[in-house]
Amino acid sequence: MKTTLLIASTVLFSALPPATAAPQSARRTTVSIVGEDFHINGQPTYKDREWRGHRIEGLLMNSRMVQATFDDLNSETAKRWVYSDTGKWDAERNVTEFIANMADWRRHGLLSVTVNFQGGSPEGYSKSQPWENNAFNPDGSLRSAFLDRMRRVLDEADRLGMAPIVGYFYFGQSPRFRDEDAVRAATDNVTRWLLEGGWRNLLIEVNNEANTSYRPEILRLHRAHELIARVRDIKAPDGRRLLVGTSFGGNIIPTPEVIAVSDFSLIHGNGVRDPKRIVEMVKLTRALPTYKTMPIVFNEDDHFDFDQPMNNFVAAISAGASWGYFDYRMKGEGFDEGYQSVPVNWTSSSDRKRGFYKLCAEITGANLD
Repeated sequence: MKTTLLIASTVLFSALPPATAAPQSARRTTVSIVGEDFHINGQPTYKDREWRGHRIEGLLMNSRMVQATFDDLNSETAKRWVYSDTGKWDAERNVTEFIANMADWRRHGLLSVTVNFQGGSPEGYSKSQPWENNAFNPDGSLRSAFLDRMRRVLDEADRLGMAPIVGYFYFGQSPRFRDEDAVRAATDNVTRWLLEGGWRNLLIEVNNEANTSYRPEILRLHRAHELIARVRDIKAPDGRRLLVGTSFGGNIIPTPEVIAVSDFSLIHGNGVRDPKRIVEMVKLTRALPTYKTMPIVFNEDDHFDFDQPMNNFVAAISAGASWGYFDYRMKGEGFDEGYQSVPVNWTSSSDRKRGFYKLCAEITGANLD
């Protein structure tokens, strides 16, 4: 039996930074889940689309774009991110250029971007993370400047008919919380802020890669289900809630506890060199004892080979799972490479980016005329 989960309506909450909530009629995009399929505005994504015998209908092609709202509140490290043409870091320029490119990504068949209130490593991968890119104060209250940038990104996604994956926490910034109560407060505050904004097109990723070394402990793998349930329990007066799950690191299968309380499954392909393992990960997720019919989404994978007949992207869709592009600036590469590395060139500025968009457009049947 197919089950339907729907985000709808609008509600206002008090005592939070304003989200510039819009009446329901002003919001254009609604995301829902029907069985294993995503629906946007009541229709399955990529309706009736097949590619090389693989069913594309119902999938959600995505890209990890967590630096959309990036800023560094640490004056000692902010100088690392300066633009070469100005010699300055500029958070406003970053988000403005991000928003300016969203329509082109959408035109190539991309229906989702993963953003995050605590971002991600601006180096791609980092051992230590002294910078402060964080929408939360240590007590879990919200920082208005970060919220304003996120609001503008979500508004544009709504206008374009996209369904962003919105992350709350990232292990590189979570130690800045004072304690577990602060994490709970942050979870409640940001969930209510999103509900207040009236967006009906959001999918929530409570924390990015729950199996990593999170602090405080409530964010760690064995307790990740607690915060997912907490988000589910926060409802608007009309009963509306957010669709929610959490992701796991590369090559990690979700836990039964997380799957039991999630609306969808988020897994990562980082570290998976053989595309056959991508297919196996999907099968193992579906075989979990608590699995019920739900979408399975890779929303981070740093493997490419887009010109090859088989790669992780193709493997995922062959197994009926959505796939997400994760591109960072590798050693020796310049400004034009990578969406994860700050400062970011948000255009299709490299062969790697163009290869992804070309394949995404082909798979999804995007009309580029």
